[in-house]
Amino acid sequence: MNGHFDRQVPSISHRKRLFNIFSGSVGNLVEYFDWAIYAAFALYFAPVFFPEGDQTAQLLNTAAVFAVGFIFRPLGGWLLGSLADRKGRKSALILSVTLMCTGSLIIACTPGYAVIGGWAPALLLFARMLQGFSIGGEYGSSATYLSEMASSHRRGYYSSFQYFTIVLGQLLALVLLMLLQKLFLTSVELHAWGWRIPFIVGGLLAVIAIGLRGNMAETDAFAEQHTFSSHHANLQELLKYPKQIFTVVALTAGGTVSYYTFTVYMQKFLVNTTGFSKDDATVICAIALLVFMLIQPVFGLISDFVGRRFMLIAFGACATAFTAPILAMLSQPQSIQSALVWYICALVIISGYSSVNAIVKAELFPVHIRALGVGFPYAVTVALFGGTAEYLALWLKNIGHPDWFGFYVSACAALSLIVSLTMKEPMVISRLNRTDDSL
Repeated sequence: MNGHFDRQVPSISHRKRLFNIFSGSVGNLVEYFDWAIYAAFALYFAPVFFPEGDQTAQLLNTAAVFAVGFIFRPLGGWLLGSLADRKGRKSALILSVTLMCTGSLIIACTPGYAVIGGWAPALLLFARMLQGFSIGGEYGSSATYLSEMASSHRRGYYSSFQYFTIVLGQLLALVLLMLLQKLFLTSVELHAWGWRIPFIVGGLLAVIAIGLRGNMAETDAFAEQHTFSSHHANLQELLKYPKQIFTVVALTAGGTVSYYTFTVYMQKFLVNTTGFSKDDATVICAIALLVFMLIQPVFGLISDFVGRRFMLIAFGACATAFTAPILAMLSQPQSIQSALVWYICALVIISGYSSVNAIVKAELFPVHIRALGVGFPYAVTVALFGGTAEYLALWLKNIGHPDWFGFYVSACAALSLIVSLTMKEPMVISRLNRTDDSL
């Protein structure tokens, strides 16, 4: 197995390389904005699609649809990852953002349960399946593209922009929610029809992303292997790398449960458990996510000096020890400032994983199977752990044991810690055959 980044020829200019990284990042931002607005606005549209039951029951229904969308992520990771390895990263990235756009517009245009009955939740489910397929292919393709396009001595820094744009997409979803809450719409209007606005915005932004990605260059690494390699990007070829697959699965298990707990689920947790108003919970999440976003490049740059493994070990150890206590503290009635401090502490811990996970996984696989190797096992693990995190948390609350969820998250983080302690430093392998392809 050749785990390092294959030799690259610096055939593009400094400006073009930065444009490609920017275009890939902006497309990633739009994808995750479209994905995040579902969670951000669920408190408002849940009664439209699921009118019966109390708030927790309605949120359980929307969380179930959210989780079902994750089932299609492995299919997207497989098919779009294979496409990225066979036809190019660019082709897969354009297709993924197109599918995400379609799903958003379907949600925006679907009438409520009161108008079309059971067709309303059915169309919501279909749209989330389509978006799940899209986001499943997006991760592996974008992680591979950004990693291969970045200069060799700053791969950690540039690859961290994948999660920078993921978080920025979530943050923009919350900012849009706050603008609608505070300036433009009443609570009644938001519940009635205002929640449709972000899905329309997401669809329109995707059109811009499609244009930017259409002008991206293909990576040199793909161009070289596509010309000379006799390997085929399929599941049979991927199974030749069982150790690498297990590493991706184990690292992702702890990282994705922690990430979805403290990003996607936290807004509902602050309302449904801590007792904050929807407006205050949105403000807390927005400020915390802003801090989280800004420290991604910092942690990514640090990893270029201290190594990826060090960052992963720090994440695993801290998440195992402190997740349950932080969730317990956040569950108690408190001030906005106090909740914000605990929330940011959790996100700083998660940054040890989120800032480096894309480059770590990309460095595990050779170029001919890289997008599929990163995307497919990641998507399967996220579907099993990340996609069910919110539903599990709400279910445990519903049966009267909300504190159990914190120990579950800690257990998943412990698995990541064990693998991080036993794995080799990816940067050491990468440096063995490094060429000077710096910007």
